[in-house]
Amino acid sequence: MTATLTYRDKIAVLDLGDDENRFSPEWLDTVDGLLDDAHEHGAQALVTTATGKFYSNGLDLEWLLANGDRADWYVGRVQALFSRILTLPLPTVAAVNGHAFGAGAMLGIAHDYRVMRSDRGFYCFPEVDIHIPFTPGMAALIQAKLTPQTAITAMTTGHRYGGTEAHTSGLVDGTAPEGAVLGAAVDLISPLAGKDAGTLGAIKSTMFAPAVAALATGRS
Repeated sequence: MTATLTYRDKIAVLDLGDDENRFSPEWLDTVDGLLDDAHEHGAQALVTTATGKFYSNGLDLEWLLANGDRADWYVGRVQALFSRILTLPLPTVAAVNGHAFGAGAMLGIAHDYRVMRSDRGFYCFPEVDIHIPFTPGMAALIQAKLTPQTAITAMTTGHRYGGTEAHTSGLVDGTAPEGAVLGAAVDLISPLAGKDAGTLGAIKSTMFAPAVAALATGRS
């Protein structure tokens, strides 16, 4: 299953898919198109989630290895998605149903809020262990959302956070049992739906201006 978009009243629910939901160019095109659809439909809030074991395992390393000459273009596309979610003029929450690794964890961090499954799944930035340093934009995104000490631990150790520890550390804003993560995310965001989009978008763009600028630089 590819990414799909459904609605709960005026809340757009973007399901990232039912596999590892890695960021292939085709997947990025689909997600960008669905975000366009949500805007055109007049959505007042956005929830992202997935179906199955993974929220997202991040970068499509197989595609990247086969297309090394397009690495800068690819990283630019990924970072453009992070920037779009970070400054989306809607309240946003990631319903992290399973594993969120690397760029998948960064996608979650780009949301306003996160709710994670309490009993299974890891939230992890494994870059230090797979020898892929963070780009300036990726580092800026993570550091814009986490406390300095949590960022140091998460980014330099590759620690795998379960739901409870992720909540305690501030990586996520709440946890819920299996089957209740999406509902908890919708409940969290529902009272915030309907904010003026122009004002909210301007506030987010100002709040996260340094991260947005860093994400726009690609790999440089």
